[in-house]
Amino acid sequence: MGTTNSFRKVVEEPVSLKKKHQELLKLIDFSDTFSTTNHSNSIKEITQLIFNYSPKWIDTLFSIRNKLAAIVGLKNSVPEDYNNDFKIGGYVGFFKIYDLEGAECILGLNDSHLNFRVIIARQTLEQYNVKVTTLVEYNNLKGKIYMTIIKPFHRIVVKRMVANAFSS
Repeated sequence: MGTTNSFRKVVEEPVSLKKKHQELLKLIDFSDTFSTTNHSNSIKEITQLIFNYSPKWIDTLFSIRNKLAAIVGLKNSVPEDYNNDFKIGGYVGFFKIYDLEGAECILGLNDSHLNFRVIIARQTLEQYNVKVTTLVEYNNLKGKIYMTIIKPFHRIVVKRMVANAFSS
């Protein structure tokens, strides 16, 4: 990590999955991991900091995405079972909670074009102890095209969202 001056709030790291994470989707077509440091907050607070607070430019990108999604028949509305309880089956932002165990939360969404999961894990490392891993499974060609288009934005947006959880 070097000196304090070289410390960055968020870094991209190689994806490292436990066996149970490898089984979250039938096939993992895309994955990435971004990490930050936070020893102050619980996994609930960290997850909410990442997914419930975003700058206006990210909100604008999601708004554009939802309008385009409606045109091509992708999900863009609030699910019927939506609730903001922080428990399995609840939602954080527009992502459903699939698993919640100790210092780990798994969010996701299944759609006609792709399925994805986001693993938020708080580890005991001194720096970059919060790992946010995105896993994507393409359901068809539409999913592959969709990810090809949004991938550059995904990295920028996720890095910015993960920075919301930074706490020195």
